[in-house]
Amino acid sequence: MKPIHAAAAALALALSPAFAMPALASEDIADQYPQSELYSKPVEFIPHVFSAIGATAPPTYENSGHNNNLSFVITGDGVLVVNGGASYRLAKALHDEIKSITDQPVKLVVNENGQGHAFLGNSYWAEQGVDILAHVDAIHEIEEEGDFVLQGMQGYNRDKAEGSSVVVPNLSFEDSTTIEMGDVTFEVLHLGPAHGPGDTQVWIPQWGIVIAGDIAFHERMPPIFAGSCTKCWIETFDGPFTDLGATYVIPGHGHPTNMAQVTRYTSDYLKDLRAKIGEHLDNGGNLADAYYVDQSNWAHLDTFEELATKNAGRVFEEMEWE
Repeated sequence: MKPIHAAAAALALALSPAFAMPALASEDIADQYPQSELYSKPVEFIPHVFSAIGATAPPTYENSGHNNNLSFVITGDGVLVVNGGASYRLAKALHDEIKSITDQPVKLVVNENGQGHAFLGNSYWAEQGVDILAHVDAIHEIEEEGDFVLQGMQGYNRDKAEGSSVVVPNLSFEDSTTIEMGDVTFEVLHLGPAHGPGDTQVWIPQWGIVIAGDIAFHERMPPIFAGSCTKCWIETFDGPFTDLGATYVIPGHGHPTNMAQVTRYTSDYLKDLRAKIGEHLDNGGNLADAYYVDQSNWAHLDTFEELATKNAGRVFEEMEWE
């Protein structure tokens, strides 16, 4: 194995608990890699583990829908990619970067969930003959909602949507599956209900790193979907996810960090919002006023303006029936 990349050495210091501070992120940061469809160039964060960090803004034509993390691991006998990408062209751009780094072939793509930025690039990977793996619930979501999601991407991405189509993963798992590739063992996990159906984590125990997907946030506000169970999300996060004991975390969005940071901005945020909504309900509050419970402690997070009131309303609707 080669020595640690210089950037990874600096990151190791930043990830220590004493230095756990929010990484600089903003919805206003312009495209960091204009010569590519990718929003940012892939960076090797620990040896052999790379990630192209997406914009924290919603998907737009300007960021080509690259608003999540597209990660890959070079194993010595092939490459494992996490997330198919938001379009055919975006997946190809990622593959071009991989081929500039290694001659090893991509052998497996893992979709972290059934959202467009995880699977709309599957059309490119399938064309290359690469196997695609997702949780059974994510596959169901893709089958049910895929055409609608594709139309949404075509709406904002226009000419950049060329070549994209809905391709359902050809491999599935339920609770977990183990992948041996080169000298790396991957545990592909569904730890329980969290952000959405089929949330998937890729755990590499020998290196203490989890490619967490959307169970974990820290630079942007976690979005709570209609029908989400925030109580379940907290239980999954504080239980089996925390129990992994990961040293490094690549979240679904935002820069790699550590468990302390994603706990602060995911589990602690959800607990705080539920406490505020619970107090509001105890005082006889209604839905109209629930949108405006105090979330000022989290106002520095990207997408706060887009998500804070929606999150409050959805938690009210959830807790009203608990």
